[in-house]
Amino acid sequence: MNSLSAPSHPIHWLQHGGQRLGLLPGLGGSVAAWQRDAGQGLMDIWRPWAGAPDLYTTASFPLVPWSNRIGQGGFSHDGTHYPMHPNRVGEPYPIHGDGWLQPWVIRQPRHDTLELHLESKHFDGNPYHYRALQRFVLRDDGMDQLLEVTHLGADSLPYGLGQHPAFLRTPNARLHAQVEGVWLSGADPMPTGFTTQFPAGWDPREGMAVSGSLIDNAYAGWSGKAHIDWPEHALRLHMRDPVVVARGRSDGFCLLYRPAEGAHFCFEPVTHPIDAFHMEGRPGLQVLQTGQTLRQAVEWRFESLTR
Repeated sequence: MNSLSAPSHPIHWLQHGGQRLGLLPGLGGSVAAWQRDAGQGLMDIWRPWAGAPDLYTTASFPLVPWSNRIGQGGFSHDGTHYPMHPNRVGEPYPIHGDGWLQPWVIRQPRHDTLELHLESKHFDGNPYHYRALQRFVLRDDGMDQLLEVTHLGADSLPYGLGQHPAFLRTPNARLHAQVEGVWLSGADPMPTGFTTQFPAGWDPREGMAVSGSLIDNAYAGWSGKAHIDWPEHALRLHMRDPVVVARGRSDGFCLLYRPAEGAHFCFEPVTHPIDAFHMEGRPGLQVLQTGQTLRQAVEWRFESLTR
């Protein structure tokens, strides 16, 4: 592992298995770059960070201790109301937890592995006190990524996790994922209702374009598997959440952010839908007692496509 100077934060690099991974522990434990040697130089798999201090310009960042937005000014649990404050300029709701807003500590336990560690205690006045771990393992055929959170507070709280990778999109790139339906939303965009009747161009089951009109919505009934094809690069990237797959119930959640313009899109594996705190049964959220841990694993694997 080595550190190189960046405009505002040092990047810590790991090289193994024909890949190059750069982490930004001081910038929310985010990823600066994930690159693969394609035989003619390094190819970016995720959008490379250009040096801005905004985590929304990084390659990926962790979502902990919840994913996406919480509405209604906070949430209630076991008879106690916990107010939550907006945490991003221009965003009316608290979004993506608070791990991405704090510096992490980096370690390298193995030649092919980097870890990021964080202890967060009532950051910005929120109720969460937890310990978090990120682990990245480069393999010959891809990468294993782990995110886990351990509740340290005295009173139980609901938790969720997710990843926020930004993929480079090409004119012919397509996303494939087995899902059952999607939450529609208002302009905020908070969910307004669930449907199994996909709007035109929103169905990833047979493959969908990653360019087009805006999508910023959560999907349910995810099988835990997905893949993205870049025909221009003769590359397929498989994504697998082994926890969801092992349950065998296609009960996972994922989120697609497809902006109408720009060079990237986000396909996010998450443990719960947007504003699950206010949905009946709080789908996907896990109530943790002191010392209990919630884990999310993502396996990324490369496959070459025939041109």
